[in-house]
Amino acid sequence: MARTYYDLPPLSALDAFEAAARHRSFKRAAGELNVTPAAVSHQIKGLETELGLVLFERHRRGVELNPEGAMLYAALERGFSQIGEAIAALRHQAEHRGVRIASTTALSYLWLTPRLARFWREFPNVRVTQELSDVEPEGARADLEIRYGHMSEDAGDCRLLFRDVMVPLASPAFAAEHPVTSVEELAKLPLIHLHSPEDVYTTWPVWFREVGYEGPLGDLLHLNNYIIALQAAQDGIGVVLGWREETRPMLESGALVPLMDLEAPAPREFYIRAATGASKQALLLRDWLVRAAEGA
Repeated sequence: MARTYYDLPPLSALDAFEAAARHRSFKRAAGELNVTPAAVSHQIKGLETELGLVLFERHRRGVELNPEGAMLYAALERGFSQIGEAIAALRHQAEHRGVRIASTTALSYLWLTPRLARFWREFPNVRVTQELSDVEPEGARADLEIRYGHMSEDAGDCRLLFRDVMVPLASPAFAAEHPVTSVEELAKLPLIHLHSPEDVYTTWPVWFREVGYEGPLGDLLHLNNYIIALQAAQDGIGVVLGWREETRPMLESGALVPLMDLEAPAPREFYIRAATGASKQALLLRDWLVRAAEGA
């Protein structure tokens, strides 16, 4: 038989022996281990054969440890107890180290952080750390990751947050100065263009094609940061494309307004992905955010 580093018999046999010795019964050990008494008896018989020793005195009413069995049980009890304490400590550490959640800076600022404030009012003892990236979330170290992409293509443990639409936004003053009633008029205005190396954002040319216009477009400012683009629009510089749901706080406050009643669906979804083995606290936050997104 191949030997382990510690030269131990099969752990399944030791587990069966420890349970039988603790209960003084093969039947009760079988109930605890969710196997048959015959399976427990088989494991212990194999252990005794390997050791070349009898470990139990077998009687009609049950079993009793002999001196050799008592010696082995005492060692296993100490070892299993220490292992159990270490596992409990690790579980406690995992449950109390907090939750790391990754998202883009824009999503954190506009959507996630306001909801975390509400989450903490309900669960003040859950510590949350945000991992932010201006392009793609740094999800490698995170328990949860909010992504903008095609959820159906992600093989991980994913939940939909929301699907959004893209709308032309501007400051109230800019909108008052540039009233538009058609796509052609909108296309002639100063447009704030947003770019990303990963082609994450919907661009103005793509948006205009979605609404049926393929003519020339206005040009003004080119940026690669969504927050700065939104700020530029608030400052009255031009028109920016915005996710309606993500920019809801700015729309509700009146900092930005839709320039016209025209929208195009965003090609991807916002969804949340849980890491393998995510803690109970992480799943608590995940489920809470899903419900918060459903209630907007």
